[in-house]
Amino acid sequence: MDYMTVTKGGDSAVEVKRSRFIGIIRHISSVSEAENILRTEKKKYHDAKHHCSAYIIRGKDGAPDIVHSSDDGEPSGTAGAPILEVLTGAGLKDVVLVVTRYFGGTLLGTGGLVRAYTDAAKTALADSVTVRMTLMQQFTVIFDYTYTGSIDHFISKNDITRLDAIYTDKVEYRLAVPSDSFDAKNKELSDITGSYITVNKGDLIYAPASV
Repeated sequence: MDYMTVTKGGDSAVEVKRSRFIGIIRHISSVSEAENILRTEKKKYHDAKHHCSAYIIRGKDGAPDIVHSSDDGEPSGTAGAPILEVLTGAGLKDVVLVVTRYFGGTLLGTGGLVRAYTDAAKTALADSVTVRMTLMQQFTVIFDYTYTGSIDHFISKNDITRLDAIYTDKVEYRLAVPSDSFDAKNKELSDITGSYITVNKGDLIYAPASV
C-alpha cells in the first residue's frame, strides 16, 4: 500500500492570544529517532512548559504501524490527538511532529487549544516537502555504453526510478518499477538492446515514483 512521507522537514510559528506555538515536522525511521528529535526540541526551548508531539512509524514486514501521541501536560485530547490527526489525515508515515507552546497568560480553553495545535501542525506540514512512496520491484541492468542514450530516454518516459548508477567497462543501473510492471519493462529493455543486457531481479522496496 502506498503511503506519504516527508523528504524535507517543515517549521511553523503560530501565535494565539500571546501564546506561541512552534512546530516542526521531520522524517524518521524509528522510535529512537523520534525521541531524539523530541529531546532536541525540549532542550532548545527548555523554558517552555509543553512539548506536545505525535509520530507514526510504518510497520515492517506486515507488522502494525507504531503510532504515538502526547499532550505533555495539556488537557487530555487537546494537543497530541490533533497533531496526530494532521499526520493521519495526510496519510503520512515515518514522520514526527512536535509543537512547543509558550503560555501567553490567557487560557484558550479546550477548543482553542485544539485549533491552535492543529494550526501549528498544519502550517509545519505545509512548509515541508512530501513524497508518495510506492512498493517497487528493485533490479539492476548491465549494458554497453552504446545503449546508454536509448535506455536513459526509455527510463525518462516510463514509470521507472533510477536509484543508482555505476560506470566501469559497462554501465550498471539500479532501477525500480511498480511491482506489477516489472515483467513488461524487463521485456522492453531487452528489446531496446537486442537482448544485449543483463537484468538481475532484486528485492521489493518502497521508493518514490521517480528520483
